[in-house]
Amino acid sequence: MKSQQKHPQKFSLEFFPPRTEKGMEKLKNVIQELGTLTPEYMSVTYGAGGTTQERTLDTVRYIQDHTSFDAAPHLTCIGADKESVTELLNTYEAMGVNRIVALRGDLPSGMMDPGEFKYASDLVAFIKEQRGDQFHLEVAAYPETHPQARNCAIGMKWFKHKVDQGADSAITQYFFNFDSYRYFIDNCERNGIDIPIIPGIMPIT
Repeated sequence: MKSQQKHPQKFSLEFFPPRTEKGMEKLKNVIQELGTLTPEYMSVTYGAGGTTQERTLDTVRYIQDHTSFDAAPHLTCIGADKESVTELLNTYEAMGVNRIVALRGDLPSGMMDPGEFKYASDLVAFIKEQRGDQFHLEVAAYPETHPQARNCAIGMKWFKHKVDQGADSAITQYFFNFDSYRYFIDNCERNGIDIPIIPGIMPIT
């Protein structure tokens, strides 16, 4: 755990964009209430294939305009092309966003073509190539192993590749046992990974 001790101890909050106006009003109240916990940032999920794009933008805009925290929208690359990703980066730039969670995402039902990005590491490499350090890039970490990885060694190999492509820090996916997180960090250190790995918290309301 030594690699994480040199980084400030922080956490983030993750929110799902609501589908209704009533849900949006409720979410605004939750954001304000949980903001008192002073997270490092608030991430906002993105529907498969961009199915909740407008709601994501609305939620990101609210966090940017009405809180003192960074909004970190999820940017999923599965099914996307370079043009659409560039367009979205331009939108976030105009909104003042400086942190993005770069993810592969899940292929929407019925869609066969994964697009121009096969893995999250491809997305990280593309953003770094196009924008340099304009955006702080978060990637996903899986203390309990990526569900599609045959074992933790393969999962670690995938994670390290994202870091090598330019990820600035990582946010964990669900884990229910602290030992899983501790073992994951120790494994990262053995593989030369020492970026900040922040526990993600998803509020359940």
